[in-house]
Amino acid sequence: MKNKYQIRNITFLALIIFSIQSCKDFLNEDLITTQSTQSFETKEGLDQLSIGIYQNLEFHFNYEWAYTIWEYGTDEMAVGNDGTFEYYNSYTSAFNSASSNGMTNLWDNMYSGISSANTLIKNVPLYYDKTSSTYNTRLGEGYFMRGFNYFRLVQQFGGVPLILEPVEGAKTDFERNSSEEVYEQIINDLTNAYNLLPSQVTQIGRLSKWAAAHFLAKAYLFRASEINDSWNGQYKESDLNNVIKYSKEVIDAHPLCSDFVQLWNFTKPNGPNESVSEVILASQFSDDTNSQGRYGNQVHLYYPSIYQNLPGLKRDISGDREFSRMRTTNYSLDVFDRVNDSRFWKSFITTYRCNNPSGAPTWGNYAPTGKLPTDKKFVGGDIAVKYIVNDAGDARYTATNINYMAPTMFVRYFANEPQSYLNAHGNYGSYSTKSRYVALSKFRDGSRTSVASQFGQRDGILARSAEDYLMIAEAYIRLDKSDLALPFINELRKRAGFDAGEDRSKNVDGGQAYLNNPNITVKGDGGSGLNNGFAVYSDKNTYYESNNLANVISTSTKDAMQFATVSDILNSKKEFYDVLGATTDKEKLLIFIMNERSRELMGELIRWPDLARTKQLEKRFKAFNDGSLITGSSFNAEKHYLRPLPQSFLDAITKNGVALTSDEKQAMQNPGW
Repeated sequence: MKNKYQIRNITFLALIIFSIQSCKDFLNEDLITTQSTQSFETKEGLDQLSIGIYQNLEFHFNYEWAYTIWEYGTDEMAVGNDGTFEYYNSYTSAFNSASSNGMTNLWDNMYSGISSANTLIKNVPLYYDKTSSTYNTRLGEGYFMRGFNYFRLVQQFGGVPLILEPVEGAKTDFERNSSEEVYEQIINDLTNAYNLLPSQVTQIGRLSKWAAAHFLAKAYLFRASEINDSWNGQYKESDLNNVIKYSKEVIDAHPLCSDFVQLWNFTKPNGPNESVSEVILASQFSDDTNSQGRYGNQVHLYYPSIYQNLPGLKRDISGDREFSRMRTTNYSLDVFDRVNDSRFWKSFITTYRCNNPSGAPTWGNYAPTGKLPTDKKFVGGDIAVKYIVNDAGDARYTATNINYMAPTMFVRYFANEPQSYLNAHGNYGSYSTKSRYVALSKFRDGSRTSVASQFGQRDGILARSAEDYLMIAEAYIRLDKSDLALPFINELRKRAGFDAGEDRSKNVDGGQAYLNNPNITVKGDGGSGLNNGFAVYSDKNTYYESNNLANVISTSTKDAMQFATVSDILNSKKEFYDVLGATTDKEKLLIFIMNERSRELMGELIRWPDLARTKQLEKRFKAFNDGSLITGSSFNAEKHYLRPLPQSFLDAITKNGVALTSDEKQAMQNPGW
C-alpha cells in the first residue's frame, strides 16, 4: 500500500509520506493516506496522483531549507539572530555531506516528486482516456514536475542520477549523470510540458503552458551561464535566443502589475492579491487548517527582525513570529536608489507601532521641554520604533542624541562614521547586533490563527513575469545586443518608480491581514485586539526621514528610474563595479543585471543559484556578507559553487549490488566535499 502520490520506494531516498495541503479549489480534496499502486492504472487514480504531486511546489516554502539552500551565503542575506545554520551562510567546515540536512531534504523530496512524475508519464498514455479534455494536462503535469525537480537538483548539485522510469523493487544501483545530460533532460521535459499544458487554467494553482515556458527559458539561461562554460559552448547562442523567445511569450500572457506593491498587498488567504496577472506559478496555501499538512508556508518566520523585546512592543499576529534567521546586508540596502525606487519601500519594514502601552519607555534624563522624566515617550498606536536607512556622511544622528527622540531609533550611520559593507556602524545591521536590521516584508502574514502559529497561509510565488523581463535583458547582453536589452530593463524600472501624487511614506505588507483575521475579534484603533487593541503593524515608513527630505514630494520618479542609453548603465554609481572588480563593459552589464535582479526579486528564494550560475558568488560573498568575519571561514571556488551530495545517498547505493568503497563514494561526490 502506498501514499497516493508516492509510487515506488527507492531505498536510497527517505521518502516522506506527504499529506495534501490546500491548493485552492482543486487541492481541497479528502486525504487518502494509503492507496494501492494499482489505482494509478485508472483515470481516477492518476487524477489524484496529479493533485498530490503539487506538494513538490509547497516543499520550497515549508521549512528551514527554504532560506538555507536558496538565500544564505549570498550578497543579500546573512545570519540573523539565530545562527543554527550558520554553516550554510559562512561555508564553514561544519557544512558537509553528512550535516547538511537541508540538502538531504531537497534531494529526497525532489526524487520523490520525480518518482510520481515518472508514473504519470508512463501510465497516462496506457490507462487514461485519450479523448478526455484533461489527457494532455495530466501528461504535461508529469513532464513539468519531472523537469522542474531535476532543475532544482542540478542548480545545487550539478549532475545527478537520471531516473526516468518508475523504479520496480528495491533498486540500489544508480550512476550519476553529467550536468549536460541533466540539462538536456530538463529541457526535453519542459518542452513536452509546454506543448501539452493549457494556455488557460480552469483551477487556480494548476500548471499552465506559461509556467512551462518560464522555467524552460530559465533552464536555457542556466545552461548558457558561466558555471557550465567547460561544456556549453555549442548551445549558448541557441539557448539565449530561446530564453528570449519563451520569456517574450510569458510576458505577453502575464502582464506586469501596474504597481510593485500589488504583489505583496496581502489582505487575506485566497484574496485578490493571490490572483494578480504577473504571477505565473505559485505554491498554493490557504486557511483550510484541516489540509495544511505538516508545515504550511513558514517563510514568514525567517525574515523578521526581533521586535518583541523592544520597549512598548509585544509579539503579535500582525508583526509575525520572529525567528530572525535572515539579516539584510548593507548591499541589500545600498543596491537601491532609495529616493526614486519605490521597490525598496515596498519590500522592507522600517516602522513598528506601540502595541504594549504599559511597557512604553519613559523620558528619564532625556525629557524635552514640557515633559516629565516619568512621562511615557509614546502611547498605544504611536510609532514606537524607527529604522533610519541613511548613508555615511549623515551628521544628524549620534548614539546620544537618539535618546532625545520618542521612538526607539535604529540608525544605520551615526555622524562621522565611514561607509562600510562589512564592519559595524550605527546601532543595527552588523554582526555585533544581529537581532536588529531592516526586515524584508514580502512574506509577512497577518492571517495566521495565533501569535505562535508557524503555519503561514499565503501563497508562495515561484514564478512571475518580472523575472522574464530580466532574463530577456540578460540574454541580449550575453548576445552582445545590449541596446535591445534596454527596453526590457526600462519597463521594469518604470514600474518601480513612484507615481505622481503617490504617498511615499506609506507602507503596505501582509501584516495588514490581521484586519480581516477571524481569529481576532477586537481590532480597536488599527489594532490587533491581542495587545491592548493595538497592532505592531504600521502603515508608515521612514522614507522622508531616512532620505533627509523635509518636504513632501508629489512628482513622479518614473522617468528618473529609466536609462536613456546603455552608457548610462555603465556609468551608474549604484552598481559596485569597482568593488566587484569589473573591467569590461560586458562584465559591468552582467553585474548590473544581478543587481537589478536583487532590486526586483530580493529575498524571493532564488539568489544562491543565480550567483552560482554566473560565478559571481565568490566576489559578492566576500564583498558584502560578513559571515567570514564572524567565523573566520573562507569561500573555496573549487568547492563551494556546488553542494555536497547527501552522505545518506552515497552510503545506500551500490555498484553491481555491492556497497561503494570509500574511493568510489569520493569519486561520485562533488570536488572538495
